[in-house]
Amino acid sequence: MVKDGSKQESAWPMPQFRFKVDLGTELEGVVFQEVYGLDVENQIIDYDKADSHNFSTEKIPGIVKYGIIILKRGVVVNNYAFWMWKKEVTMNKVKRRTILINLLDESGETTMQWQLDQAWPIKITCTDLKSDGDEVAVDTLEIAHNGLTLTKS
Repeated sequence: MVKDGSKQESAWPMPQFRFKVDLGTELEGVVFQEVYGLDVENQIIDYDKADSHNFSTEKIPGIVKYGIIILKRGVVVNNYAFWMWKKEVTMNKVKRRTILINLLDESGETTMQWQLDQAWPIKITCTDLKSDGDEVAVDTLEIAHNGLTLTKS
């Protein structure tokens, strides 16, 4: 498709391997190898209409439910950023932050951006240790949030 008669738009899907996660200034420079859980869904309510002659229910949208975001990264010596953030979580008190997940093009420019509102860490899973293994040590951070928005396209 040609827009304004000057430039041809790309119809190719974006690759998933070029991305950046912005956790804010205190957690700057953390590089991830995987991000998943970017999902949002409406729960379904079965509504029984009083005047229904079909003797059936009608499905209507209910409460919005957001998935848990999973971030995986290689273990880096003397980098305790996840642990420090997780340590701030106490009963009913947590330092929430806005997290930006950017899908990048070949030149490193953001093509899509997902914004997580009021995000906070709920779980850290440390790497498995194996004396006969040859894999990279990987930590996993699970994050809860109160909103997922596509903010740039």
